Amino acid sequence: MQIFDAHFHIIDSRFPLIVNQGFMPDDFTCEDYLDRVKDFNVIGGAIVSGSFQGFDQSYLINALQTLGEHFVGVTQLPDDTSDEEIMRLHQLGVRAIRFNVKRGVLKDLSRLDYMARRVYELVGWHSELYIDSASLVHFTKIVENLPAVSIDHLGLTKEGFYTLLALVEKGVRVKATGFGRVELNVEEALRKIFSVNPDALMFGTDLPSTRAKRPFQTSDMELIYDVLGDEGAKKVFYKNAINWYKI
Repeated sequence: MQIFDAHFHIIDSRFPLIVNQGFMPDDFTCEDYLDRVKDFNVIGGAIVSGSFQGFDQSYLINALQTLGEHFVGVTQLPDDTSDEEIMRLHQLGVRAIRFNVKRGVLKDLSRLDYMARRVYELVGWHSELYIDSASLVHFTKIVENLPAVSIDHLGLTKEGFYTLLALVEKGVRVKATGFGRVELNVEEALRKIFSVNPDALMFGTDLPSTRAKRPFQTSDMELIYDVLGDEGAKKVFYKNAINWYKI
């Protein structure tokens, strides 16, 4: 089955890295990624900027050029980024902005709405949130009114999951990623999200699974197939993400 890997990280110490909450990752280069997924039918993917990369764009541009046209970038930006820089990144293959609440990269939530709307209106990017579902209740109104948004790693926790489901009903997408880092019943979460909106779930390997209790395993993919069946798996493994990232 074809796979669009909607969430993975490239870590290359040739480019700037910063310690985040006491953590500094090991390298996981484009070559490492391609070797890790060589047995999967990966047709493209989304390179996601991590907390340890801050607002650096040099690693992301290099990774996009290395992996090729079927891969897109998900970047992090300060809110004083110029329109010209955003358009430059769009031309280079960036297709989304990430707000990392979980790791403290986004400290002023009041700026989320401003930047999310700005990049959407300027270049059509959606927004991606790394956030615990339990925290969603504090700014549900902001999230549900954003023009286009996805949430990482099934929302991470059981607490707040029904808030996540309510957002899915209103069009929010969810990354079916990081099964080894979540604190919820993955099978139940997949079923419920898919039943609310079959277009919502997007699979990603989350490689190299930095800080996860358990790294990505092939069994994570098998679980999706077992829970959702052939047609459901096709949507989650590539169709939904291809539509979302406009590949």
